[in-house]
Amino acid sequence: MNRRNFMKAAAVAPLLGVLGGRAAETGTAAAAGDGKPWCGKNHPLAGKKLPPWKPGEFQVHFIYTGVAESMFWILPDGTTMLLDCGDHKAWARGKLAIWILPNGTKNAGEWIARYVTRVNPAKTDVDYMMLSHHHSDHGGGEHWGAGTREWNGQQICVSGFMQAADTLKFGTAFDRGWPDFNDPIPDERCDPNCYVLMRKVYPYLMERDGMKMEKFNVGAVNQVAMRKDAAAYPSFSITNITGNGKIRCRNGEVRDLYAELHNAKRLNENGMSLGLLVQYGPFRFYTAGDFSDTPKLPDCSRRNIEAELAKELDPVDVAKVNHHAHHSMPTELVAALQARVWTACMWDQLHITADSLARISDRAAYPGPRLIAPAVFSPERRFEDEGKDFVRDIAPEAFDAGHVVLTVAPGGNTYTVAYVTADNESMKVTGAYDFTSRNAKA
Repeated sequence: MNRRNFMKAAAVAPLLGVLGGRAAETGTAAAAGDGKPWCGKNHPLAGKKLPPWKPGEFQVHFIYTGVAESMFWILPDGTTMLLDCGDHKAWARGKLAIWILPNGTKNAGEWIARYVTRVNPAKTDVDYMMLSHHHSDHGGGEHWGAGTREWNGQQICVSGFMQAADTLKFGTAFDRGWPDFNDPIPDERCDPNCYVLMRKVYPYLMERDGMKMEKFNVGAVNQVAMRKDAAAYPSFSITNITGNGKIRCRNGEVRDLYAELHNAKRLNENGMSLGLLVQYGPFRFYTAGDFSDTPKLPDCSRRNIEAELAKELDPVDVAKVNHHAHHSMPTELVAALQARVWTACMWDQLHITADSLARISDRAAYPGPRLIAPAVFSPERRFEDEGKDFVRDIAPEAFDAGHVVLTVAPGGNTYTVAYVTADNESMKVTGAYDFTSRNAKA
């Protein structure tokens, strides 16, 4: 099967016919959570086109393609950022693949760029691009894309960020390794596919568009800064909390989690992921790419870097799970974050695995209702996970794949999580949920 033929209807229609009643029944339980519904398919936005961003709102679009991870941010003053823009040969996973949407006629970089231009107040101009780490599902790769382009005697694969840049113009890019790509080790030891591509893409865009480059500075506050009217939103900040295997501690110091390793060649690229903590008044949002690893120490014990990060975090309102919740999110991190809403970018049936879901849903980790809002909860997963406790917390809209859009109201006291159809580009809302930030004043 090739990519162009891997479409939603052909791939899963037989399963959907079998699962229709079960999905509806399970979805009703999920919407109710612990007896406290937050609306869902009866929300006033359901059936309507997603409203455009308004000044003062903080918005994150978790863009679904079925083959990559990508998020588009709009800060309260209109500053924008594309965080990750991958393209991955996910359809080759066979039965483990998930729906490619809107369809397989275009590569992910083009679909992502088209989505951005629909919601971006500045259309094709994007202030920042950021690669969370050098994996092709986050940035594109040398071995999969929409052909190649010659530049300065080199062939550049038109994949991920490179393809999106055919439409979008970026002002500044952040990378964990810039400029020498040797922190903590040469990146090619971790993932040569994405690493080789981005080593070409950055100078290409610097020459073509005048794009600037910055190394991501772990511990910094507002390196990702509002560029248009920051003074109007003094309660909004972005803190760099992870990168290159380092974490920001509560006291502002930076701790190197890999400093005790005796063999640097064993570093996991996921553990190098860039992480951000957003605060907007009482609202807090966590994201850290694929941040996960259990490196071996000299005494042969292992360190879970997610559990180490948990010691430095306080509860948030919304959290994007680490590493697509693929055997990640240990109880220590779940208990530290205590998110009311958990979301996930996905391109595989093995993402948001049952063990991770069980920990996220566990009331022993922290009490109270929560909404698990992944991009999709696929038919095969429904068969495997039927009857498990965590299914009660999954948004019923996830039973059909969709974009997930977080919109935080001006000031940060309330926020909405909406599902937007990914089958087409209509931006129609299929369901939405309203929340009050945990620290909002009554």
